[in-house]
Amino acid sequence: MMVQSTKRESKLDLLKAESRQEIDLWVAKYPADQKQSAVMSALRIVQDQNGGYLNNDLMDAVAEYLEMPPIAVYEVASFYSMYELKPVGRHKICVCTNISCMLCASDEIVAYLESKLGIKLGETTKDGRITLKEVECLGACVDAPVAQIGNTYHEKLTPAKIDKILSSLD
Repeated sequence: MMVQSTKRESKLDLLKAESRQEIDLWVAKYPADQKQSAVMSALRIVQDQNGGYLNNDLMDAVAEYLEMPPIAVYEVASFYSMYELKPVGRHKICVCTNISCMLCASDEIVAYLESKLGIKLGETTKDGRITLKEVECLGACVDAPVAQIGNTYHEKLTPAKIDKILSSLD
C-alpha cells in the first residue's frame, strides 16, 4: 500500500541568502504579525534575483517566507505592472500610455519604438535584449511622454531622444 504525503514541499531554498536578508529589512518595518505587508518588496527582490521575472515556485517561496497564502502573492504579482510573470529582455522599456502621456503623443512614441525595435507592446526582441511594455502611469505627467528603463525615467520623449537612449543600452 502506497501512502501519499500531504506535507507541502518547502520552496524556501529558492530564495537566495542575500534576498532573504533584504526581505528581512522590509519585514522589520512592519509589526511582527503583519510581515505579509512586505510582499511587494519581497516580490521585487525575488524578481531581481531571478533575472527580471517571477515564476510560481518563486511566488510560493515568497508566500511561505511571509507566512501568507500563495494566492494572495499571485494576486499582487498579477495586479501590478512592475512584476513580470514570464522572461523579459535585459532592458525593459515601460512606456506610459495614460491620459497625460497620450495627450502628449505617447502613441507616436510607441509606434516609433515598435518600428525601430521590430516588436509590438508586450514582446521581446529576438536577441532577448529589449522588452517593450505598456504601463498605465509612471507619475511623471508634467514631463510626458515618459518611459522607464530599469530605475531611470526618460521624459519628454521624442524619436531623437529614443534613438539616443537605445544606442546607450548594452
